Amino acid sequence: MSVDGTAATLPLPVPNDRRALVAIDLGAESCRVSLLRWLEQGPRIQLVHRFANHAVERADGLRWDLGMILEGLYVGLRQCAEIATEGVRSIAVDGWAVDYVRLDDQGTAIADPFCYRDERTVAAEPVLHERLSAERMREITGLQLLRINSVYQMFADDVEKKKHSWLNLPEYVLHRLGGRAVSELTNATHTQMVGLDGEWSSEIFAVLGQSIADAPPIVPPGTDIGRVQGELAMLPAFENTRLIAPACHDTASAIAAIPDPGDDWAYISSGTWSLVGTQLEAPVNSATAREENFTNLGGVDGTICFHKNVNGMWLLRQCIESWSTKGTTLDLPALVEASMTFGPREYVLNVDDPDLMLQGHMPERINAQLRRRGLAELSTEAKDAAEMASFLFYSLAARYAHVLHSVAEITGKRFRRLYLMGGGSQNEFLNRLTAEATGLEVLRAGTECSTLGNFAVQLATLEKTGETVSRPACVWAASLANAQQS
Repeated sequence: MSVDGTAATLPLPVPNDRRALVAIDLGAESCRVSLLRWLEQGPRIQLVHRFANHAVERADGLRWDLGMILEGLYVGLRQCAEIATEGVRSIAVDGWAVDYVRLDDQGTAIADPFCYRDERTVAAEPVLHERLSAERMREITGLQLLRINSVYQMFADDVEKKKHSWLNLPEYVLHRLGGRAVSELTNATHTQMVGLDGEWSSEIFAVLGQSIADAPPIVPPGTDIGRVQGELAMLPAFENTRLIAPACHDTASAIAAIPDPGDDWAYISSGTWSLVGTQLEAPVNSATAREENFTNLGGVDGTICFHKNVNGMWLLRQCIESWSTKGTTLDLPALVEASMTFGPREYVLNVDDPDLMLQGHMPERINAQLRRRGLAELSTEAKDAAEMASFLFYSLAARYAHVLHSVAEITGKRFRRLYLMGGGSQNEFLNRLTAEATGLEVLRAGTECSTLGNFAVQLATLEKTGETVSRPACVWAASLANAQQS
């Protein structure tokens, strides 16, 4: 097994049009604007602008600062226009799923969107299932039941809000830039309002009290939805720039960037969440898949992302934030290094405890679970942070191994390799523990896979000949792994 491998690459196909491409990645902790250019020495991917993002607790709930996000994106796009003097051929946006923006009749946001961690869905989830059972919901959608999903958020919205149409965040950004209002398939499936047939479920919409006529049309990944309009279109670089809905869900974009044509690999998208699973040609909604709460989400090129959400680096970051409020600032890489000196305990944390999905007081929440289970608690003091971090890493690795064993049993696949994506893939200690727990060859696919997948889907769309894609997204993704990144 290895944690040092890198994904295979292919010679880069040359696009018909050498203008630059822009990929926007919306993240719950940071947002990025990246540029792909075709230079004499080869393709180059440049991170042009990154800015921090976080949800804000207000009197009316936990919300995203939409104005701040848009302002940061416009700063990055203007910088791209200055750099790419050859012009920008297209822009595409991916990001986290489930959160959405309610719109007025002019297509403008009526309020900042709620964050998926807002606690209003704690009460909404059981009430919704009094009207539509969890079993029936699962039967319709084939999705993992999670209270953060859009369906529970929309059920919690008041009657007045339900009179308004809506767009998920990546599609809203594209709409603000000038594109028509759509719901891209990989993002639409995350709402838990789409049936296994790929269409909005009238049965679910009826239970929500939400008009299905207000739902945006579902389009496949790689759909051209118009061109840049408004103030940005006045810049020479954005003249006739196309807007493309890629795989708008960032995990689907990241999976599209895995350059492996085989069928014997699994993936973990490791960040705030860990998404653990494999890629399939068709959904699996068997009794076992339903019982173990696996999800069937839309992927690129007609595939299915079959996985389970596992609590991820959120646990440690919430601990660090808790310690910082008490006056101790901790460096994450140094904390990871220090955590290696501790061995495993006789028990691990149930990382998917619903209480651990909530914000604030994470060290105390962890101990509350251990106390309920009659297990020895850990120190919640910042001076003992390394021991807490080590305990979390061992617990995550054990959970990954358990979930992957279930994936293999349910799908009938025999895995040999495990690709790690996202910021969490930089954690060498967790990577090693994961390799040991799973027995698989562990390969880092990269920290910015969603950017690569975003660019790959754009290129596959732009290089179409008639109705035939000359090269699928996976080929472009494998080739782009050669691109110099800065």
